[in-house]
Amino acid sequence: MSSLEQMYQQVIMDHAKQAHGKGLVDLNLIQVGESHQVNTTCGDEIRLRVGLEDDRVESVTWEGQGCSISQASVSVLHELVEGTTLSEAEATMEAFRDLMQAKGEALDDDREDLLGDATAFVGVGKYPARIKCAMLGWMAFKDAMIQARKDEA
Repeated sequence: MSSLEQMYQQVIMDHAKQAHGKGLVDLNLIQVGESHQVNTTCGDEIRLRVGLEDDRVESVTWEGQGCSISQASVSVLHELVEGTTLSEAEATMEAFRDLMQAKGEALDDDREDLLGDATAFVGVGKYPARIKCAMLGWMAFKDAMIQARKDEA
């Protein structure tokens, strides 16, 4: 294993052990959305709550159980999108999806900078069954954003 792969593995383990944003919080915001997602392949599950205000992601909290990849991925998502604008959050989601579809290949530098610790999941793209684990929290976030924005339409 290369030192880069070891570093990536350590980032994932650190986020799995010290998960950021874990613990659902009641939000006193106008726009709140919640999503419960289950990976039927392995049983991992995430319940994620997002609070939006003035075109910003004010809060991302979650509860879940599952493998290190699913738990670490939603922890990284929390770090990357909480406090960003909706367009920044959507760009981050798109970049992460592209990373998962890159079959283990790195993205360009600008997109890797956007992803921060999420670049540690680059190797997951080589294993289709693990992609679902890494994407679970991101799918919950996307769905919760849709739920929160329903009232706007």
